[in-house]
Amino acid sequence: MPIVLHHLNNSRSQRILWLLEELGVPYEITNYQRLPNQQAPPELIKVHPLGKSPVITDGDVTIAESGAIIGTRPPDPLQMNLYGCSFSICTEYLIKKYGDGKFSPDTEIGRVNDLYFLHYAEGSVMPPLVNKLIFSMAPNEAPWFIRPLVRMIMNRMSTGFIEPEIQKHADLVESHLSKNDWFAGGSGPTAADFSMAMVIEVFVMLGYAGPGIKAHVEKVKARPAWQSAMDKGGEYMYASKL
Repeated sequence: MPIVLHHLNNSRSQRILWLLEELGVPYEITNYQRLPNQQAPPELIKVHPLGKSPVITDGDVTIAESGAIIGTRPPDPLQMNLYGCSFSICTEYLIKKYGDGKFSPDTEIGRVNDLYFLHYAEGSVMPPLVNKLIFSMAPNEAPWFIRPLVRMIMNRMSTGFIEPEIQKHADLVESHLSKNDWFAGGSGPTAADFSMAMVIEVFVMLGYAGPGIKAHVEKVKARPAWQSAMDKGGEYMYASKL
């Protein structure tokens, strides 16, 4: 049976779609559309209890979380023995199972950078980016008569706390990409690049992208697999326009 990507428009699952195209494995897309309040539809809860995307199903395996779906970490034999889980369940998933040696760095520093940026995307940089989005939406959710006050408070918190934090992250990524063609170095994408794809697009959209980030975005956009993923994925508001 082919892999099924449960794909939500304007979401992190676009990065998984790009990876599947690069891997060239058979897969199907089940599309979900956001509700007017931008929440995921309840149908996704039938796939995974949190009702989030991305989620893939691969035979009897259902797995969520971008880093777990993408990554390359080898399985822990002790964990396998303790919990009796199969190779495919105990390891971070797609590249390890289907990559056939591709998209994995071949140097120690490359493996360190790959591991770091694979998890940095969701663990460190996405929280302030999501907070900025929430702060921008909050005034419209407030009763009309206090919207100006809520907007003032949200703007002050965003400019005082969130935006400086985002700038620190953008500076870190810009510095790294100014020295490396890809996040793990080397001559092509690895797990880290798939994980960071949405992050760098958001940096461009919000005006935080320097020349290194912009060059990386252009390099990704030039890949046939990325272009195919964009054609198949439908609405994706974060697609950069440089």
